[in-house]
Amino acid sequence: MTVRRRTGAIATVLGALVIVLALSPGVTGSAAPRSSSAIPPVSSAAHDAGLVDVRTVLPNALIDLRYARRDNFVGVALYPPDARCLVHRSLLRGLQAASRTLSRDGETLVFWDCYRPHSVQQTMFQKVPDPAWVAAPGPYSRSHESGRSVDVTIATRLPGCPPRRQIGAQCLVDMGTGFDDFTPRAHAFATHGVSGSAQRARARLRAAMAAGGLSAYPGEWWHFDGDGAEVRRPIIDVPVTG
Repeated sequence: MTVRRRTGAIATVLGALVIVLALSPGVTGSAAPRSSSAIPPVSSAAHDAGLVDVRTVLPNALIDLRYARRDNFVGVALYPPDARCLVHRSLLRGLQAASRTLSRDGETLVFWDCYRPHSVQQTMFQKVPDPAWVAAPGPYSRSHESGRSVDVTIATRLPGCPPRRQIGAQCLVDMGTGFDDFTPRAHAFATHGVSGSAQRARARLRAAMAAGGLSAYPGEWWHFDGDGAEVRRPIIDVPVTG
């Protein structure tokens, strides 16, 4: 065999080996791109509003949209069952940083709410017309309605996790209250009636989100705002599916 033929044969073998490695699920670096690429694109309306499915950058995030279920404070499902966690693209880097910070301690971000259509905000305020707990909808979009705020908590692997706190193979960390708990204990820095471990868990969540540039809303330990969350923008009311 000539040198040229031998070189060509080696190149062919190496090329085949690269293909095999690329297709192997155990190869580091190949799983995340495949997971994110499997996520369908958002609707054209959502894209034009700058909204992105958070799983495209956080494929390991746990999505538990509470308003796609009936057990929320309104008592009915406000989103369809196939609703997606959409956020404005300006939040992506910050959420990635927060996720990395939590992962160092074996914790994972859990998303309870993301972009919220204006019409859903109106329904919520009709149910609880108290701006101390539910933002009064106006002739504009801001915060959740512009995709620049998120409601999140954290989960970790915990043996003997109570069934009510199980999410996938992980366990919701005890934060002192559940979601949409309209009591003073839900305040981000509450101490009365909140255990020390729950206070520390809230502090870890705040620190992680702060590492990504997201600020805590004092009235709700689970609510975090990105840059521009308070800016009043034209009303956005795009689907949370597709």
